Amino acid sequence: MGQEQKYYTVEICGIKRDLPLFQVAPGVKIAIFNMLGDTEVVQAAAKELAKRIPVDEGDVLVTPEVKSIPLAHALSVETGLPYVVLRKIRKPYMLNALKAEVISITTGAPQTLWLDGKDRGLIDGKNAILVDDVISTGSTLQGMRKLVAEAGGKVIAEAAVFTEGDPAKWANIISLGHLPVFTD
Repeated sequence: MGQEQKYYTVEICGIKRDLPLFQVAPGVKIAIFNMLGDTEVVQAAAKELAKRIPVDEGDVLVTPEVKSIPLAHALSVETGLPYVVLRKIRKPYMLNALKAEVISITTGAPQTLWLDGKDRGLIDGKNAILVDDVISTGSTLQGMRKLVAEAGGKVIAEAAVFTEGDPAKWANIISLGHLPVFTD
């Protein structure tokens, strides 16, 4: 028989969720937060983040594909700011796209973030607020910063539902909570 799944319980704006623990390296596990399809959590997180981010100074929200798209959409509805999705696969219709290499802790492999040329105008000369579900290693965040800068924008704030790992490393991130890294 397989090993029993273990969970880490979190509270997001008064909503409790049990996050499954997932091994990302020998002796190292993280709690997997996946808000896809969890409308209650997405709406609550967006409502609370909208109170904390500098909406009056921002012009656009920027998020990576996939799990944070519902959050960016709900945050856009809450704030009235448009949002741009940085894709992980370049589509044939994407012209004049910019790219940045990142490594996600959940995949452990290099990935590429793509900014579609059609979205560059939403960022050029604008103040961007970066939005993600979980900021763990900072690799995706670095890629997002790079793409915003290359597109002529300025990052004025970075937000996530959770940060993960060393809390001191993420002191400047606007977040709703922090996830520990579990070691055996």
